[in-house]
Amino acid sequence: MSKVTVVGAGNVGATCANVLAFNEVADEVVMLDVKEGVSEGKAMDMMQTAQLLGFDSTVVGCTNDYEKTANSDVVVITSGIPRKPGMTREELIGVNAGIVKSVAQNILKYSPNAILVVISNPMDTMTYLSLKSLGVAKNRIIGMGGALDSSRFKYFLSQALGCNANEVEGMVIGGHGDTTMIPLARLATYKGIPVSKLLSAEKLQEVVSSTMVGGATLTKLLGTSAWYAPGAAGAFVVESILHNQKKMIPSCVALDGEYGQSDICIGVPAIIGRNGVEKIVELDLTADEKALFEKSAAAVRATNAALKEVGAL
Repeated sequence: MSKVTVVGAGNVGATCANVLAFNEVADEVVMLDVKEGVSEGKAMDMMQTAQLLGFDSTVVGCTNDYEKTANSDVVVITSGIPRKPGMTREELIGVNAGIVKSVAQNILKYSPNAILVVISNPMDTMTYLSLKSLGVAKNRIIGMGGALDSSRFKYFLSQALGCNANEVEGMVIGGHGDTTMIPLARLATYKGIPVSKLLSAEKLQEVVSSTMVGGATLTKLLGTSAWYAPGAAGAFVVESILHNQKKMIPSCVALDGEYGQSDICIGVPAIIGRNGVEKIVELDLTADEKALFEKSAAAVRATNAALKEVGAL
């Protein structure tokens, strides 16, 4: 019996739980929220689609009852306030740091061996906070940002190419922020053909720029953070863990010398399997890409420094 807990039954958490149930990734999905009745109501709503959609997973909701989350294999943390229009991810730190730290500590009381997937923003910093404050092995804490950013990159590439997004390969590394992510256009391919041979340099730069502001674009359109793709990206990472798929997923992970960085959690390609982060894949970056990565890491470190300022670390 496999069990996944999703903390936070807002748009992202509920979407993640729904995808997990619909795709039968786990036998049981528990949604936990602080707001009375929300997770229970959404769980009931999802379960009323089981016969219509033909899935056998069970979805359960609870209000702040961490005992219900006991023995979870994977826990997805989405809790925290969403980003509002004009708000930077960094501005979320003061509020979300306290929430994420408390949630993670409560989760580990009942599921001491769980692997944590962090979605809460600012994602790189919340992943780092979880790692530093919980004292668990670094392979057990994964930030989801790279899976989402890479999916957005592939979407914009497929739009530019006029092709099926499932036939495009591309990845985004670096921080999960509008100015810190690095879509690796040089390595992107369409059925094995480098996209640089199919798109003009100007068009490719347009794709990269659209990817980098992908989250902000949706926040402006929706009036709040996006949820379908972030929720699905979280479920994608969970599935690779639970089913031991060993997919290479750009993920926010703890680096210990890789890419010339230490004491930081930032997006790099990693093999994600039953043990969480099973291997960090070191790409042979160009000098320009290395410079962008170092700039991104410096920005993430600057945001991490705010954790001490707000007393979270």
